[in-house]
Amino acid sequence: MARYRGPKQKIARRFKEPIFGPSKALERKPYPPGQHGRRRRRRESEYAVQLKEKQKAKYTYGLLEKQFKNLFDKASRQEGVTGENLLLLLESRLDNTVFRLGIGRTRRQARQFVSHRHIMVNDRIVNVPSYALRPNDVVSVRPKSRNLEVVKDNVQRQRRNFSWLDFDRDAMKGKFLDYPDRQDIPENINEQLIVELYSK
Repeated sequence: MARYRGPKQKIARRFKEPIFGPSKALERKPYPPGQHGRRRRRRESEYAVQLKEKQKAKYTYGLLEKQFKNLFDKASRQEGVTGENLLLLLESRLDNTVFRLGIGRTRRQARQFVSHRHIMVNDRIVNVPSYALRPNDVVSVRPKSRNLEVVKDNVQRQRRNFSWLDFDRDAMKGKFLDYPDRQDIPENINEQLIVELYSK
């Protein structure tokens, strides 16, 4: 399974961003992890900056290296800007959409809901987290799963809306309206650095 099982806050501190959700670790220890974290570091090379950006995107969306590379190859074959295509493919994944709709509190939890067959797409159960949604696809919680306390709690807490998604909290049903515009994606990722890394 494509899942990072190590300490999450170490990764967040490495990138100096709460990529796994809000964390007090970044406030308590505003320096990189490891015994050399407090030391003054040398200026990073161009390659190191590019690699770091790719790793940040990979951890943010919960992909393994091979999955990420395959997605990049697919983005590069599509028309348009490769970096933006990559982000749109990441955003259209089912597990990410379940997270954006607020059904899952984190992407990791959203992935688990999909894998455990709690999520339906167009009234059919889909248990593949990487399933690529298309415009007008309807994502909903399976009727038998709507009474799960964790799902109800997540839906009630969710107050953030995204322009490319429409969500009915009462019916626990959302619609993937269209692929998002680049400026609407909230993640702090410089996709151009990823393109430069893979272009070498």
